[in-house]
Amino acid sequence: MNDRQNPYDPYYPQPQIVGYDEYGQPVYQQVPQQAQPPQQQHYDPYAQQQGYGYDAYGRPVQPQQQPQQPQQPYDPYGQAQQQQQQPRQDYGHTGYDTGQQYDTGQQWAVQAEAPAAPPQTPRPPAPVAAPAGVPGQRPAPEEDGDGRDYRTEQFSFIEEPDEDSEDVIDWLKFTESRSERREEARRKGRNRVVALVVVLALVVVGGVGYLWSEGRLPGMSGEEQKQNTATGPQKRDTIVVHLHDTKGGGTSTALLVDNATTKQGTTVLLPNALSVADDEGSATTLGKSVEDDGSSGTREAIGNLLGAKITGTWRLDTPYLENLVELVSNIDITTDAEVPAAKKGEDPLVAKGENQTLNGRAAVAYATYRAPGEADAKQLQRFGQVLYGVLRKMSDDPKAATVTIETLAQILDPSLPEKDLGASLAKLAEHAKGGDYKTALLPVAQDGSLADGTGDSVVKDILGGKVSAPEQGAAARVSLRNATGKEDATEAARIVLINGGFSFVGATKAETEATSQVVYGDDARKATATEVAKTLGLPAGAVKKGKAAGSADVTVVLGEDYKIPKRPS
Repeated sequence: MNDRQNPYDPYYPQPQIVGYDEYGQPVYQQVPQQAQPPQQQHYDPYAQQQGYGYDAYGRPVQPQQQPQQPQQPYDPYGQAQQQQQQPRQDYGHTGYDTGQQYDTGQQWAVQAEAPAAPPQTPRPPAPVAAPAGVPGQRPAPEEDGDGRDYRTEQFSFIEEPDEDSEDVIDWLKFTESRSERREEARRKGRNRVVALVVVLALVVVGGVGYLWSEGRLPGMSGEEQKQNTATGPQKRDTIVVHLHDTKGGGTSTALLVDNATTKQGTTVLLPNALSVADDEGSATTLGKSVEDDGSSGTREAIGNLLGAKITGTWRLDTPYLENLVELVSNIDITTDAEVPAAKKGEDPLVAKGENQTLNGRAAVAYATYRAPGEADAKQLQRFGQVLYGVLRKMSDDPKAATVTIETLAQILDPSLPEKDLGASLAKLAEHAKGGDYKTALLPVAQDGSLADGTGDSVVKDILGGKVSAPEQGAAARVSLRNATGKEDATEAARIVLINGGFSFVGATKAETEATSQVVYGDDARKATATEVAKTLGLPAGAVKKGKAAGSADVTVVLGEDYKIPKRPS
């Protein structure tokens, strides 16, 4: 603002800011004047001696010329001259315009007063010549209508900082930045909480899933988990393989089981001495059934005996086995016997030891070899080793495995075309390569019946979890144990059961017992057991709940009280 009460004098030495008072106003200090060397001027006998100085730009300032006063009579005491001198107030000092400047010693301060009427634009003074050696005079000031004089150097513009407004702005900035920091802190806190919740949820879900897969959830032990897996509904694909020895004669039978639920592959070896029922329901051995009844009848007999659903039959003659081994580029197995050559003096076909590489010819020789005096089970186990070696070399791609089977160019059973056989072998090959494959031998008694405990180890765990009930409309499976001491009792009871509409699944011999029994394991089979007892002419008290043998729904124990029916003449 323009302070008209304290005009700015550009010819007067400028003050310096030395600090600020308690109200934020600047505090000035008078700058001492420097001596100005005298300039040559014309002598003015009427000019009064004035003080010299410098303006703000360092230029010499001439003293202001006093207006001419009317001539007064000579006053020896100077009273008339003093009366004519008018007092004036200059910016920073107070006194008479006598050419002398007085420093009051006080600090300069800017006082805010009400603005006065704007002054008239000053006109620059005309230069006045002075005699040489006499200082010049200031130009005469201009006067307005009210008699006050104004000079150009008396006008100045002073900026007054508004400390209050700056304080308000600073406070607003402070509060705004503080609010933003708080909001940012809250937002980051919420993000951390959300991230923590998500991580905890993932950890909990992953932990529960792991414990569930390992069977370690509270309330479920490992045995219960294993039992639930075994007894629960499972998807199995089972095919039967019959190896026919075209040179030495004889057959070997095995079941290839793919459990898609447990991701497990198994080869179940079936001894030729296993007792099965033929097409007429008569008891026969597995080996004889393969020769006489063919693939279809044998497949049904095995399925009825073990309670397993067999989807197809693969007849594999020894020449095709040799070609199959060659197609998969030989097999590597551990042999338990040395197979001699056909001619004496030649190297053995198969050496005994670990990691033996067998070509097609050697593989056939090892799969069909049985040393003198060895049990049939030994040769059957060697056949299982060869099958496992082939599956490890077989491609686990269904299309590639199908191409391998097609290359054999063998005539397959209608129940198992090339595409289905290739898909089944590919699944088994995947289990064999991954280490999820095993070979099990079905134990049988000397009479060909299933040995005790077989239902738990093979039939229950591998072939179906438990003996499955026959399909609706299918005949109930009945097995016999002859405890009468008479050999012809088994054949007589078999004929009666088949004529009564039951499926005969085998018979065994047992120690002599006085009374007969009809045993059922499932409560749903109690009515079937009662019908079996009536069909055989046994009393109703003979029906008891217990454990049926093998895969049979009902097991009949014929005692000495059983009366053999007479054959019609």
